[in-house]
Amino acid sequence: MPCSAVTLSLATVTSIIAVALLAIAFATDNWLYIEVRRSDIQNYLSTHSDPQNQALLESLNSKYYYYTRTKGLFRICYPKERERPPGVKIYLSPVETYCSNVNYYIPDENNDTRDFTDDAWTRLHMGRSMIALFIISFISVFAAFCTGVTGCWRRSPGNITGTAILMLVACLLSAGAMGLWHGVEYYEKEKQVGEEFYQQWSNILQDNSEIYYDWSFVLGWLGVFSCLGASFIFFFAACCLSNEREKENLNNVQYIMPVYPQKQQYAYAGYPVPQPQPYTGPYYTTGSAYGPYSY
Repeated sequence: MPCSAVTLSLATVTSIIAVALLAIAFATDNWLYIEVRRSDIQNYLSTHSDPQNQALLESLNSKYYYYTRTKGLFRICYPKERERPPGVKIYLSPVETYCSNVNYYIPDENNDTRDFTDDAWTRLHMGRSMIALFIISFISVFAAFCTGVTGCWRRSPGNITGTAILMLVACLLSAGAMGLWHGVEYYEKEKQVGEEFYQQWSNILQDNSEIYYDWSFVLGWLGVFSCLGASFIFFFAACCLSNEREKENLNNVQYIMPVYPQKQQYAYAGYPVPQPQPYTGPYYTTGSAYGPYSY
């Protein structure tokens, strides 16, 4: 089996896996799993009754960040059906979980960002850029699909090289989006960017909460590395196609026979070629102006 056929098949399968992983990670809501031990918080607040704890008890029953939840790029979902915040607008997602939307303030109709700090604005810009990079990476993958189909049909090393470059661009874009996601996570955990984020949680909530990376996050990074692997395999396939084309050209040269021109005289219709004859007519002298007679 030719080298190009094997490498193109592997590259195609790897690209499909990469796109599937990135698409699933992008669309699902299991990037972070935030477990809140509400029963422990309730027990503590019930045994320590003071005005401050009374305010925390009210927040416990009204604020969404006192509930166990999963967080994705677009939604915050509550996997436990009996534990849903009453003061939050939720809806049933396509995977049958109750969710609320992550607000990127596009557009900011009510000017809710007027009191944002610099750290809060940085987090918001990184979140918006992360979504944009993911979308552009999917566009790059679609362009790679078009050039890849054309390259396989025409067996063109140039088109396959273009496909490899586009897959590499998609890898870099998705890796940049993942990096921005980590930046957003860092700001939410280490900077004061809102009361719903870790730095501004109460001590009781921090002590009774655990944050884990979930399976959507793992799929996202696997998709990035799959894009990188597909790009390298496409580069190798382009090299194989170039070598096979050179071998075909060398084999075709061996069957070309040299033709040299030859000079020949040809007779027309079987008749001999006439030869020039000597002149036998009368000769005139210089003194005779009108022929051989003189007057």
